Amino acid sequence: MKVLFIGGTGNISMSSTKLALERGIDIFLLTRGKSQAIPKGVKSLILDINDEAKVKELIKDHHFDAVVNWIAFSPEDIKRDFALFRGKTNQYIFISSASCYQKPLSHPIITESTPLANPFWDYSRQKIACEDALMGLYRNEGFPITIVRPSLTYDTVIPVPIGGWTEYTIVDRIKKGKKIIIHGDGTSLWTITHAKDFAVGFMGLIGHQQAIGQSFHITSDEILTWNQIYEAVAMAAGRDADIVHISSDYLGTFDQQLKGSLLGDKAVSTIFDNSKIHRFVPEFNPCIRFKDGILNTIKWFEETPERMIVKDETNEFMDRIIKTYLRP
Repeated sequence: MKVLFIGGTGNISMSSTKLALERGIDIFLLTRGKSQAIPKGVKSLILDINDEAKVKELIKDHHFDAVVNWIAFSPEDIKRDFALFRGKTNQYIFISSASCYQKPLSHPIITESTPLANPFWDYSRQKIACEDALMGLYRNEGFPITIVRPSLTYDTVIPVPIGGWTEYTIVDRIKKGKKIIIHGDGTSLWTITHAKDFAVGFMGLIGHQQAIGQSFHITSDEILTWNQIYEAVAMAAGRDADIVHISSDYLGTFDQQLKGSLLGDKAVSTIFDNSKIHRFVPEFNPCIRFKDGILNTIKWFEETPERMIVKDETNEFMDRIIKTYLRP
């Protein structure tokens, strides 16, 4: 197979790029050339996807079995991709987000038929608008789309809402015995997926004829509370965490983006029914438990001091919230 990834070097996508190479797929990456981590064997196309004229010239002699856009976030991106890849691919895969699912949920078990509606987070609303545009193109133009909705997926990021992601701040605070914040009482349920597990389900959809016109979420089957998630991070950091539980509503008053991320996503218990991806991709069997995966992630951060980013502004933000919340 001949596959084009737009992006392909990020936290979620890199594992899929590596698995594609292992499976002998002829893989092209269209990137701006900023990553130093492009694996050997990839055909690298250095170009900005928004430079439509140059991209059109670059791919004029190519036809792809699948095109995957890892970095589309708005309906304008979808309009551009349709103009570029109509007639150039047998399958166009859009990476959406499980945060698109209805908030608050009307039913606790999430399937692919759960309504898409998120009044709290603009990121999710933009992804929903992308999905709506793609389904219109599928119905009216025969554009061969597949929609994939990852949930919180990690490998080279620390998947907590404050002081994590590309920062090492949360680990640094734990190691120094500083207080850390868990939103709510920490008992809401959540699912965190390792990128290597995600890649198996995702790669099984590429070139899958019956996946055209379909949507899928791909998540771990492990369900944890946020208290358990932070406990695993603390164990990986090598000491107990000094935790302050603060309501998501209260945290949202300090930062609008954090409010969207919490009320529109992480504050809501999520239990995913993965039967559809298991049915379409029988080899999908997520097996990396979070306590093991996060240990490897923190080791990855600590292998290179430049990765261990501790931000003063994040520490100040957390300290200010905690001080205000605990004020007599």
